[in-house]
Amino acid sequence: MLDVFDKFREYSVAEFFKKNRQMLGFSGKIRSLTTIVHEYVSNSLDACEEYEILPEIKIELRELENGNIVVKVQDNGIGIPEKLIGKALGQMLAGTKFTRYAQQRGQQGIGASGCTMYALLTTGKPIYVESRYDKTLVKCNLTIDFKSNRPVLTNLQKQQILEGQSQQRLDIVKEKNIDGTGVLIEAEFGDVKYDGGVYGIYEYLKRTALANPHAQITLIEPNGNSAFFPRSDNKIPPKPKDILPHPLGITAHDLIDFAKRSENNNISSFLQQSFSRMSANKVQEIKTLTQEMNFGKKPKDLNWEEADKLVKIFKQMKWIAPAVDSIIPIGKEQIEKAMKNILIPEFIAIAERNPKVFRGGIPFLVEVAIAYGGNSGKSNAEGKRSGDIIRFANKVPLLFDAGACGLTEAVKNLDWKRYGIKNFDECAITILINFVSVHVPYTGAGKQSIAQDEEILDEIRNAVQETARIMQKYIGNVVREREKEGKKKAVLRYIEQLSKDLSELSNGKNTDELTRKLIEIVEKKYSGETKEEKTEITNKKEGIEKSIEE
Repeated sequence: MLDVFDKFREYSVAEFFKKNRQMLGFSGKIRSLTTIVHEYVSNSLDACEEYEILPEIKIELRELENGNIVVKVQDNGIGIPEKLIGKALGQMLAGTKFTRYAQQRGQQGIGASGCTMYALLTTGKPIYVESRYDKTLVKCNLTIDFKSNRPVLTNLQKQQILEGQSQQRLDIVKEKNIDGTGVLIEAEFGDVKYDGGVYGIYEYLKRTALANPHAQITLIEPNGNSAFFPRSDNKIPPKPKDILPHPLGITAHDLIDFAKRSENNNISSFLQQSFSRMSANKVQEIKTLTQEMNFGKKPKDLNWEEADKLVKIFKQMKWIAPAVDSIIPIGKEQIEKAMKNILIPEFIAIAERNPKVFRGGIPFLVEVAIAYGGNSGKSNAEGKRSGDIIRFANKVPLLFDAGACGLTEAVKNLDWKRYGIKNFDECAITILINFVSVHVPYTGAGKQSIAQDEEILDEIRNAVQETARIMQKYIGNVVREREKEGKKKAVLRYIEQLSKDLSELSNGKNTDELTRKLIEIVEKKYSGETKEEKTEITNKKEGIEKSIEE
C-alpha cells in the first residue's frame, strides 16, 4: 500500500505561483496585459525617484500574427547592476523592498518576476533585457528555473558606455535626461488582449499620470497610434526616509520578533533604538507603569506575558504621530494641477490627513480629492456621466477588484444625499483616494485591493467626508443660484402682462410705470443675482425708461 507521505516534498514559491498565477493578477486577457505594464511602470517610477530623476517612460505594444503581444518598456533610470538583473526580474521574493520600512510602489519582490513567469508560461520564450548601469551596458535573455526559483541568464553581452551615462555622472543624467539610460525590457506574451476600455492600459497610464504629475509617459498602441501624457510638474517628490515601526499597532508577536533580533544589552535601550517616538522619557514612563518588570535583562529573554503587557501599556499612552517624512503623498498642489489638466472640473476639493498607525506599528495617511462637473465621472453608453472612484496605493492605480477594496467600501457606504448628491451613480463626480504607507495591506499578491481594516476605513471615511462637506457648500450655492435664477425668470416672463392687467384694473394707469415698479420688487426679492440676471434686468429697465421718455 502506497503511503501518502511518500509524495511529501518541498516546492519553491515560483512553482506555487506557476500554478496560481491568478493570484498575481494574471486572470483574463485584458487584466493580464494591464498587470504586466503596471509592474514594469511601477518599477521604473520607483527606480527614477530613488535617484531623484524625473521619470521618462516609454511603453510600446506590438501585436503579432498569432495574436501574441510584444511589450517593450524603457525608462531613464540608472539601470540594474549586472549581478542583480536575474534576481530583480527572475526570482520570486527577491529585491530591496520587502525588508525596508520605506514607502515604495512595490513591496514583495514578485511583480517583475511574475511577468517573466507569465511570458514563459504563455509563449515559452525568455524576456530580453538591456541594463545601463555605471559604465556598462548589459544585454541578456532571462528565464526562470521554477523548481529552484532561480533566474537563468543566457546570451549575456557586455560593453562599455559613455562616462556621462555612468552612475558617477548622475548629475548629467538628471539635468539632461540622456536618452538610452536605464532599463529596457522586451517580452512576448500570449493569452493577453489590448483594450481601450476602463480596465485597459490607456486608462491605467492616464491614472498613473494623474497621481504622478512629475512623470512623462508615452504609449505606442498596437495599431500604431501614440498617446502622450506630459508631465505637469517638474518638481521631483521628496524621497521618503526609512523609519522604525511606531509603538502603536505593535503586537506581542511583533515585539518578541524584534527583541530576538536585537543586539542591545537591555530592554530599555532596545525599546529606544527599535521604535520611533520612543524617547528615554517614554521608556521611564513605561517603567513606572510596569514596576515589576526587569528592564535590565537582555531583549532575547523577553517572554510572551511581558511583551503582551508592554503592548497594552503602549496603547494606553499618548504618542507623537509618525514622522511625516516617512510617507510622501501626491500633494494638494500636484493633485489640483493634474485634475485640472485631465478632468477640467467645475470644482475641486482636496483633503490631506495627518499620519495614523495601523497593525504592526506601520504609519499611513490618506489623501482624498473630489472633482465635480466638467469631465469628472465616467461616461456610460448613453453618453451620460456617472460617479467614479479612482483608487491609488502609493500613487499606483488600482483598476481591478474594486468591490473587495476598503477604499471603495468607505466611499460607497456614505449617505451622499447629505452632501447634495442625490444619486452618486448619476452624477458627474470623481473621487480620488490615495492610500500612502510604508506597507500597503493588499488583500492578495495581485495588489489591486486594500484590506478593510477598521483603522483604515475610518480614516478614509473621515477624509471623504471632509472633502464632501466642502463640495456640499459649493453645490448648495450653485443649486440656490439656479433655483433663484429660474424663479426670477419665471416672474419676469409675466411682468408685462401683469402690468397691462393692473393698468386696466386701475383705470388706465401708466403701464410702463407699473412695469418698472414690479421689476424693482423682483430685484429686491431676488437680490444677489448673477451677472447674466443683472444684465437682463438692466436691459429691461433701460428699455422701459426709454419707452416712458418717448
